[in-house]
Amino acid sequence: MMTELLAEWGPGGAGPHADGPFWIFPLVFLLLIAALVVTAIVTMLRRSRRPSATERAKSVLAERFASGELSAQEYRERLGELG
Repeated sequence: MMTELLAEWGPGGAGPHADGPFWIFPLVFLLLIAALVVTAIVTMLRRSRRPSATERAKSVLAERFASGELSAQEYRERLGELG
């Protein structure tokens, strides 16, 4: 059984090496598909990360402080309330 398998898939057989170096094309195709799947998963994971309400509130607070709407004391007080 093993010798039949080796004869079929070995050099000169009808296996993946029978057509010469052209066996590389299906391998490259499978690697491209795998890379696309990994890229899609990573992209979905990055997009699904949304800032929490507290993070958004801190961001707005920092913007208001940077623009001069809030004094340093007001900024610290409100930041402390947010936790």
